[in-house]
Amino acid sequence: MKDTQILSSFGDDPPPRTPLPASQRPALVFDACHTGVVLRALMFVETVMGVAALFKADSVTGWIDALGLLTCAALPATLAWLILACSLKRLLARLTAALQYLAGSLLGGLTALYGCGLLAMIDHADPVHWVAGAASGVLLASLLVAALALRARARTPAATTARLAELQARIRPHFLFNTLNSAVALVRNDPAKAETMLEDLSDLFRQALADQDEPSTLGQELAMVRRYLAIEKIRFDDRLQVRWQLDPRADKAKVPPLLLQPLVENAIKHGVEASTDPTDLLIRTELRGKRVLISISNQLPAPGLRLTTPRPGQGMALSNVRDRLRLLHDVEAEFTTSIKGDRYHVRITLPA
Repeated sequence: MKDTQILSSFGDDPPPRTPLPASQRPALVFDACHTGVVLRALMFVETVMGVAALFKADSVTGWIDALGLLTCAALPATLAWLILACSLKRLLARLTAALQYLAGSLLGGLTALYGCGLLAMIDHADPVHWVAGAASGVLLASLLVAALALRARARTPAATTARLAELQARIRPHFLFNTLNSAVALVRNDPAKAETMLEDLSDLFRQALADQDEPSTLGQELAMVRRYLAIEKIRFDDRLQVRWQLDPRADKAKVPPLLLQPLVENAIKHGVEASTDPTDLLIRTELRGKRVLISISNQLPAPGLRLTTPRPGQGMALSNVRDRLRLLHDVEAEFTTSIKGDRYHVRITLPA
């Protein structure tokens, strides 16, 4: 092939970003700005208070009374610690790891004194133990900081492992070979369409293999899915019918890189590729208050219209998507799959 115009429009790769050295990056040892962290911290402190109340109670009623009194101090103090730790996280990130541990512990003592102050305002017979309260606050805060530091340390290798596994499931050789074969077949009959197909393939792989240090946005992921579907549309022609119901207000939501494309590829593999008839694929996003809904659904082929015998998958793509959502949003993200009638549904909800 003498005409090199098809490959001439790819353009140069964008210059690589030079990341800051690790020594110059602000490193946050613990992060309290997550709903899951708040819930677990409150449950932990309340459990400790329940055990402490046992030392003072001689009956179930006495234990409930003692627990209620301790909760009046511990619950506001814990919430105050979480709010302060979250609000000051940019400032804390500038400190060394040792100073961050120390600051978290001292904040625990300070908020414990706040809880003791609340107890002092309540009219009860027992005196307020200020020193013991502050010491307990320092101890509990130190345990929370240690647990959050372990959680933050575990996120990095887990996220990397999940991302690499997702890339292996995502960049499949058969997809590359099918796309290249389709482009070769189009070169003589429709060179413009072949050029567009190769451009989409180049952009898709460039984005998929880029170094993703930060979360992506829903808008960026949808743009990647459009490139992928443009390639598959050339392959399947009228057998692939795509419907978009997108809410632009949801585009800024943070999502893990390569979140949607594996789900769309699954829908095509088990829906379009397996059916002889045109198959509908619906991609929908919606902003509902402070939550973003992402829905991907596809028609399932009727038993008599299957091109291939259905084989149960290993669920690798679904499992990786679920794990990566949990790593980014913890309990604030929801991921469900279901079959309703002749359609397979994937539903994701996450913070806006």
